[in-house]
Amino acid sequence: MSSIGKLIDLHYPAHRKVRNILLTHSRLVADKALFIAQKHPELKADALLLEQGALVHDIGIVFTQAPDIDCHGPAPYLQHGIIGGELLRQNQLAHLAGMAENHTGAGLSQKEIIAQGLPLPHKDLLPTNIEESIIAFADKFYSKSKDLLHEKPLHKIRSGLERHGHEQLKRFDAWCQMFL
Repeated sequence: MSSIGKLIDLHYPAHRKVRNILLTHSRLVADKALFIAQKHPELKADALLLEQGALVHDIGIVFTQAPDIDCHGPAPYLQHGIIGGELLRQNQLAHLAGMAENHTGAGLSQKEIIAQGLPLPHKDLLPTNIEESIIAFADKFYSKSKDLLHEKPLHKIRSGLERHGHEQLKRFDAWCQMFL
C-alpha cells in the first residue's frame, strides 16, 4: 500500500462517513485535474503529481470542526489546508504539502488573510506551480457537503468566490482562461 493510502487509512477509518466524502471528492478533483492536464499539454503538468496532490489536498479536514461532513476536530475548517500540509510533511510527503496548503478559495494572499482576519498564518497561501493551480481550480467544481457527485456550474463558483473578494474572482477567471 502506498504511503498516501496508509495515511488515509490511519486518519479516515472505513466506518467513518468522512472517509467516503474525502475519497469521492478527491477522486473527482483528481479526474478533473488530469482532464485539464490532458487537454492542455502545453502546460506541461506532471500527471502523477496532479493525481497524488488531488488525493491529499483535503487530508486535513478530519482535524477540523465540520460536523455536516463528519469532521469533529478542534480547528476551524478554514485551517484544513495548513493542517494537511503539516501532516504531509510529517509523513515524508512534503512534495505534496503545497497541494493542501494553497488550494483554499483561489489561493489566499497574505494581504487577503490579514484584511479578512482569517485564522491562518500571515503569509501567502497561493499556488506556486501549475499542479497546485490546477488542483485549486478543479477543487472549486466539487462540494464535500451538498451534492458530492455533481459538478458545480461556473456561475455558482464565481458568485461564491466573489463574496470573498475581487482578487479571488480575478485569479479564478485567469484560471478559466488557462484551463477551460
